[in-house]
Amino acid sequence: MDRNGVTEGEFEERGMNKCAEQVSHLALDIGGSLIKMVYFCGENSGSEHQQGILSSKESCGLSNGNTNCSVLGGKLHFRKFETSKINECLEFMSSKQFHRNGEDCHGASVSEKNIIKATGGGAFKFADLFKEKLGMTLDKVDEMNSLVAGANFLLKAASHEAYTYMDGQKEYVQIDQNDLYPYLLVNIGSGVSMIKVDGDGKFERVSGTSVGGGTFWGLGKLLTKCKSFDELLELSYSGNNRVIDMLVGDIYGGMDYSKIGLSSTAIASSFGKAVSEDKDLEEYKPEDVARSLLRMISNNIGQVER
Repeated sequence: MDRNGVTEGEFEERGMNKCAEQVSHLALDIGGSLIKMVYFCGENSGSEHQQGILSSKESCGLSNGNTNCSVLGGKLHFRKFETSKINECLEFMSSKQFHRNGEDCHGASVSEKNIIKATGGGAFKFADLFKEKLGMTLDKVDEMNSLVAGANFLLKAASHEAYTYMDGQKEYVQIDQNDLYPYLLVNIGSGVSMIKVDGDGKFERVSGTSVGGGTFWGLGKLLTKCKSFDELLELSYSGNNRVIDMLVGDIYGGMDYSKIGLSSTAIASSFGKAVSEDKDLEEYKPEDVARSLLRMISNNIGQVER
């Protein structure tokens, strides 16, 4: 099974109607800022798994976060939409004919197959809208239960899933299945939750912060005039935060503060140089602002996690 693309446009659009007939699994995470969608498009339309969108009970046995599923041939497709533009999500689902997977070959309604799994606050907020526009019922799944079950599954079943990232270098971590717990799961959404996981189905939220992805998107939209989350994120990749951030080296004449372990490139104050420079916002490059903002929020989350 391939994980095929993680952003808009990074998956095949060819054979749209054919793919719709083969979709066997569809799920949504409707958050405060983004809607995340995943669907499985099978290779063999004749397979029992490709006859409509199956419920979890039909396709997998679930117990304490563990799955027992038959092997399917095909691809997982990932898509995201801004929650404020939920109609774009509904239009996409309609164009893919996901809502017609609840009909049998004679056009008769099979309502139990027109139910899709959904989590996040939007699963409650927009349930009536999905029913009205697509005739789909959202089977609401607890957000934290889903998050922990998914993380446990990936850590147990997927190789090269956990890694450290330092100074541009990625180093994979070998997971000892006998010593997996406890671990801290940091869920970065519109806000941030820190969850201590002690085992399958055993967890508690121990901390969090309101400074998260929604903060990056909200402030970034105001400061850079970007029209979408993807545009803002892409903009940040080409930016230079050192133009706006005050570094340790700026304070110590280019030197490290080695006595307390701070390198000259460490950020001493996010957006700190804007205080001493006689510049208006328009005089800074939007990409530099986006980069500084991204670093500020990421560093804040890391500090709270510690």
